Amino acid sequence: MPLLGWCAATLTSIGLAAVAMMPVLRTASPDDGTLVSVDQLRETGDLAPTPDPTTAAPSSPPPASASASRSPHKSRTPSRTKATTKPPTSAPPPEPTKTEEPTTTTEDGWTVTTESDGTRTFVRSFRVEGGRTVIQASDGVIKLVTATPADGWSVARVQDTPDNLAVYFNEVNHSFIVHVVWQAGKPVAQVSEVGT
Repeated sequence: MPLLGWCAATLTSIGLAAVAMMPVLRTASPDDGTLVSVDQLRETGDLAPTPDPTTAAPSSPPPASASASRSPHKSRTPSRTKATTKPPTSAPPPEPTKTEEPTTTTEDGWTVTTESDGTRTFVRSFRVEGGRTVIQASDGVIKLVTATPADGWSVARVQDTPDNLAVYFNEVNHSFIVHVVWQAGKPVAQVSEVGT
């Protein structure tokens, strides 16, 4: 029974589709002469072909019945110019500028990095009982990078001028001092202990 119902539904839908398609099929019948060829559309301008810029395919001549004013023996091929595209001219890419890698040396416990322009940067780590500090110096300017006190200690920084820096690690009645000054084109460091 379900199979019969399915068959009936399928036949009904086919019949309805056929009835719905009849007007469309009648309109498109070749007897009406209402179909327009592609070449006729090109002549009226309704269909403008888009040429492929890389290849221009030769066009086929239009059928003799396409136009009443034409002689059936003449074939006219529309003139078409081949689209040529020239690659854009550009200057060769500039050569990468050669940058010299900075050189690194060690002087009096300082790690010295010399840039290609001659600038020298000094970096040094100091470890004392009260903590650890890293100090950087370059062109007469001394900077504190880090200062980490040990347990039970505190840290203080004193810098009155750019070329003179002191880092204090303090506990009660006891201090460690890391003192750095700029002299004769390089930093000079002194580590001292005060108290007991």
